[in-house]
Amino acid sequence: MPLYMDIHHLDGPVSADDVAKAHMADLQVQDKYDVNYQRYWVDEANSTIFCLVEAPSPDAANTVHREAHGLVADEVHEVREGS
Repeated sequence: MPLYMDIHHLDGPVSADDVAKAHMADLQVQDKYDVNYQRYWVDEANSTIFCLVEAPSPDAANTVHREAHGLVADEVHEVREGS
């Protein structure tokens, strides 16, 4: 299954605690869409969130975000893990 890095550029401040809650909401919804949100990173200073997700398509990944908490990614990039 493809692996994606999605990027959220928020207009206001973002906290690691808020992102942790959103990630937990993703985990509650993801199985419905055959999606696996694996990890996330938060850049609080620049109000940016990065999510690593295994999904059948970018649309499936965004559907999980939309249903779980409404924060759909601004960018989605297919990636391959390196060593």
